Amino acid sequence: MPVTVVRFNLVEPDATPASLGARYRAAVEMAAYADDRGITTVQTEEHHGVANNWLPSPFAFAAAVFGATRRIAVTVSAVIGPLHDPLRLAEDIAVLDLLSGGRLVTVAGIGYRPEEYAQFDVDWKRRGKLQDELLETVLKAWTGEEFTYRGRTVRVTPRPFSDPHPLLLVGGSSRAAARRAARLGLPFFPSAHLPELEAYYKERLIEYGTEGWTMMPGAETPLLHIAEDPDRAWAEYGRHFLHEARTYASWQSGEIRSAVRSAATTVEELRAEGVYRVLTPDQCVEQGLDNLVLHPLAGGMPVDEGRRSLQLFCESVLPRLA
Repeated sequence: MPVTVVRFNLVEPDATPASLGARYRAAVEMAAYADDRGITTVQTEEHHGVANNWLPSPFAFAAAVFGATRRIAVTVSAVIGPLHDPLRLAEDIAVLDLLSGGRLVTVAGIGYRPEEYAQFDVDWKRRGKLQDELLETVLKAWTGEEFTYRGRTVRVTPRPFSDPHPLLLVGGSSRAAARRAARLGLPFFPSAHLPELEAYYKERLIEYGTEGWTMMPGAETPLLHIAEDPDRAWAEYGRHFLHEARTYASWQSGEIRSAVRSAATTVEELRAEGVYRVLTPDQCVEQGLDNLVLHPLAGGMPVDEGRRSLQLFCESVLPRLA
């Protein structure tokens, strides 16, 4: 059975508080609908100060999803580690882990937007050291025992539900990220299909004498939208996909590797590229993908169209994937 994911970043250009509130509530309702029909995962993420209202608080959103669901996992991919207070992050994740019964998956990255660091007055040049401190601290915190943090004795309670700790992966596309994961004995989440980086991570596991595993995107990880008439959907809604693709591409330098990176500048180029795919239910099944990532509210997509896409997926695709 393929992994099935519904992605939400709650982007809405030119939103009003009322429209954005409706979008947030609709996303939680859609997550509950997906949960009832057996979708595996809700995926969300973190970005700050973006004009199109990209979600800045993934753990608050995850809490709302957990309150409305019973089985579905929520993956935060990724939290920008150095922007968070390590002790507070350990507490927040522990509470969500308890609330959900272990359904939270956190991927910790260091980000790639210096302006986000500036917003929080965090030194961009120290991001690697700050990420090391954060990961080391949350692992100690989740033991529930006292430990030394920045020269003082602290203790974080309550302990999480998951044993030995909530699922925490190190994300990134660099050797430094792979080394960090291996040194701490944490799973590694490359940001794209990078077999050579997975091999490097495995070599470092042997070097450090630790154990770990890799959760790597497939060679193809398109963002999917399901419609009865893809031509009509591209004509009416293609601008939403393009808005998101262009926003994301504008943040990424040549050194950043991403599974969903797009070079398109027009709707026509984006459709031909295949990073975003609008498919009929039959076409979606025929793709034969191991991971199906549905993106029903991409780029400010109207909520009703997002609901239609999710419903088509759950009713006309999902039963045929078993």
